[in-house]
Amino acid sequence: MIGLFLGEKKLPIEILKKLKKKKIKYFIIDLTKNNKFKKDKNSFFIGIGKFGKILKLIKYKKCKKVIFAGNISKPKISSLKLDLKGIYYIPRIIKASKLGDAAILKELIKILGENRIKVIKLNFFNPELTLSRGNYTNIKPSKFEYSDIKKGSNYLNKLNAHNHTQGIILRNGNVVAEETSKGTKKMLFTLKKTKNSNGILIKFPKRKQDLRADLPTVGLDTFKDCKKANIKGIVLKSNKNIILDKKKCINFANKNKMFIVVK
Repeated sequence: MIGLFLGEKKLPIEILKKLKKKKIKYFIIDLTKNNKFKKDKNSFFIGIGKFGKILKLIKYKKCKKVIFAGNISKPKISSLKLDLKGIYYIPRIIKASKLGDAAILKELIKILGENRIKVIKLNFFNPELTLSRGNYTNIKPSKFEYSDIKKGSNYLNKLNAHNHTQGIILRNGNVVAEETSKGTKKMLFTLKKTKNSNGILIKFPKRKQDLRADLPTVGLDTFKDCKKANIKGIVLKSNKNIILDKKKCINFANKNKMFIVVK
């Protein structure tokens, strides 16, 4: 039995498909805003402040391992309904919330660990959602583009551990945009009107990011946004990025003469 803490977007759907295909028993703790998984008989819509209820359910299901997947929005602390365990743990969540969504997730994982519940990698059952090292498109980076990729990789690796940046855009050896907590789409949107030269998107996990539950994700929409921003290539980290609709992304990149490199 595997427990699933599921949030928004497409990734949770992909994980559910694989579990059902493999006939693996599961139950869902639905952390979406609008009870997205209510049609699933194994789903439980429980607020994040109800720690006692969540822990009791996990124990009842005789579950020792859980997965976090999907976007889990920062809760509005003042409106949370708390049980006794929630009252006990909420000060830690409030403290973590000041550092961002990733810090909240890390604190939740820590709390579960204290209760002998192991959080496993979100791609444990879906290794096909990540890519290993290599070039995945007909187009390959030029010598100068490889130089930019090296510069960008070094730049990301040197960032502060609490920095929100998972992605940057490079043009002609210069970092022209950094991803903020608002995400890759917002960063790319700022470059839509810049068409004089090509750019490269490099998207890696943040330093000290908990890779069990928080892998940077790209999908077909990311590639479409890259085309609008005149991005020539996307660089990802080996086995540390989720890529949704992989075949469609590679086909789109080939059709639009973009490269996909995994380092």
